[in-house]
Amino acid sequence: MTPPPPEAAARHEADLDRKQVVSAARSVILVGNPNVGKSVLFGALTGKYVTVSNYPGTTVEVTRGSATIEGRPWHVMDTPGTNNLLPMSEDEQVTRDILLVERDYVCLQVCDAKNLRRGLLLSAQLAEAEIPFALALNMADEAEGRGIRIDEAALSKALQIDVVRTVAVQRKGLATLQARLASARPSPWRPTYDAAIEAAIARVQPSMPRGGIGPRALAVMALVGDDSLRAHVAGKLSAVELARIDETRRALAARYPESLRFVIARQRLAAVDRLHDAVLTKGDASAASGFARRLGAWSTHPLWGLPILAVVLAVAYLFVGDFGAGTAVDFLENTVFHEYLIPWTDHLVRWIVPAGAVQTFLVGPPGVPPLEHSGFLIGKYGLVSMGLSYGVAIVLPIVTTFFIAFSILEDSGYLPRLAVMVNKVFKRMGLNGKAVLPMVLGLGCDTMATMTARIMETRKERVIVTLLLALAVPCSAQMAVILAMTAGLSAGATAWFVGTLLLVIFLVGWLAAKVLPGRGSDFILELPPLRLPQASNIAVKTSARIEWYLREALPLFVLGTLILWVLDRFHGLAVLERAAAPVVVGMLDLPPEAATAFILGFLRRDYAAAGLFRHFQPYMQAGTMTWSMEIQVVVALVTITLFVPCIANFFMILKERGWKTGLAIMGFIVPFAFGVGAAVNQLMRLVH
Repeated sequence: MTPPPPEAAARHEADLDRKQVVSAARSVILVGNPNVGKSVLFGALTGKYVTVSNYPGTTVEVTRGSATIEGRPWHVMDTPGTNNLLPMSEDEQVTRDILLVERDYVCLQVCDAKNLRRGLLLSAQLAEAEIPFALALNMADEAEGRGIRIDEAALSKALQIDVVRTVAVQRKGLATLQARLASARPSPWRPTYDAAIEAAIARVQPSMPRGGIGPRALAVMALVGDDSLRAHVAGKLSAVELARIDETRRALAARYPESLRFVIARQRLAAVDRLHDAVLTKGDASAASGFARRLGAWSTHPLWGLPILAVVLAVAYLFVGDFGAGTAVDFLENTVFHEYLIPWTDHLVRWIVPAGAVQTFLVGPPGVPPLEHSGFLIGKYGLVSMGLSYGVAIVLPIVTTFFIAFSILEDSGYLPRLAVMVNKVFKRMGLNGKAVLPMVLGLGCDTMATMTARIMETRKERVIVTLLLALAVPCSAQMAVILAMTAGLSAGATAWFVGTLLLVIFLVGWLAAKVLPGRGSDFILELPPLRLPQASNIAVKTSARIEWYLREALPLFVLGTLILWVLDRFHGLAVLERAAAPVVVGMLDLPPEAATAFILGFLRRDYAAAGLFRHFQPYMQAGTMTWSMEIQVVVALVTITLFVPCIANFFMILKERGWKTGLAIMGFIVPFAFGVGAAVNQLMRLVH
């Protein structure tokens, strides 16, 4: 056999070396309570968000990346925030399951130094689970500002693990933390329980399988009746062993008036409190910290919180609505695309491709304006002139400015306070204050907001949020056209439009909460302190979300354009317009042009509104709008806003909620939108 050439052999050896390096990489799993800065530390360790995916069988996101620490490669995983390894939510179960099934890893627990007691409760469970871990006391500067002093040396000695003070947003303590990860080890410290519980643990522990979590912790989980754990251990234990565990659990539970989960948690907390009191002292808070706390309290006050909210929303609107949806969109759409990119693409294709059928197919016949023919690349529904123009020139600057504003609000600690302010409102719709986050995000882009509905804890809540986003939350591109149209209406007509939307969103949310099966969730939200946002942190979060948009959402816009191009090419749009005309003209009393607007609105919500705006604009400018015309505008805006979301959002709904739920949502929205529009039309004419 002829030996390979030297350069091929060298490449082969390099490939083997790389594979050996990858296989030798260790894993570090970040765990911690919600809002302790895990994601910031993840970004600092990895340099960026690398892979974000759902944990198998759930809608919970897990972020994975890679890092080089002390010259060695590491796999890094950021888990959902958890307060307990005895899961009470899907997020907590995912974190517990990751620790259960992963092998040969070390754990980095991120703790809020201002709330050491809560962090030590999780530390106690990691110690009991025999998981090697290091403890990062994050936000140490804010703790010191509040007069909190933690003796990390004493805490390290008690737990016999490495304890490092960090300020993640400023990268303080990061180098020390990285150096300590390789030496992370299990803590021998254990919370002790009363004699009856310890005896039950001793009986059950020998039956527990070995894995990522030690047998003592698994025994405790089995004794409290953790149903989510049973499927994991059932296949590894005999029927006799399972029966013995159940018998031990029942006998132990009979000894206490409260649930075993409560009894064990109370006794564990007592052990944690003794450790907490031994290592923490409190002094006087700094003046700066005191002002931040007062401002934080004002931001959730029923009265003083309202002007703060008004200022925040006004600034956000000026940045996103005025600069993002106005200045940036105008520059990209009109200057970059229409003045340069579309003509250049048209000229380039005609220069490269010989005149003939292929050239006509791509960019249309010569001499015809680019946006008046049906070319595949350049045309009314061309991939460049419509798909990329919409996704890059219109939506991208809007969602980019929105992502920046959202990251600032998130990093400053204001978003949880916003959730507190609106909790009572959303409670009436079967939701809680957390729902305001995807709702606000939907004002930027409903497609992206549909994905963030995952933050809701139950499936029922996620379905309601998805429904309300698709039904009544206009994206920023559509909102710009709506504002332009309502500016030409009387105050009475505008009140009809706004009042109808508010009534619909509350009524549909309330009815959905009554009809949909399942349960809601309790509103338990940690309020982090208000802090100055860090530019580096905002940059990391914004770039990660833009990367997601380009990867997940932009292809859906291109796909939607392709579908419209095919429909137009084979006269399908004309068929749909003729089918919609009786409903639009006869039922809603709208002009015939509205039928075309509704069809185009399926690709872009603002296309529908823009088509109607062009129809009524001359009357608005001349001041000759009649009440009948105002009724038409209100009916059209109500129906278009409630109509099916854009095709990209439709695909995202199918992806997130599944085909059955997605089609059910669409099947409800279409007749409901036309029904409400017809009702508004009749009521406005009747009242007039």
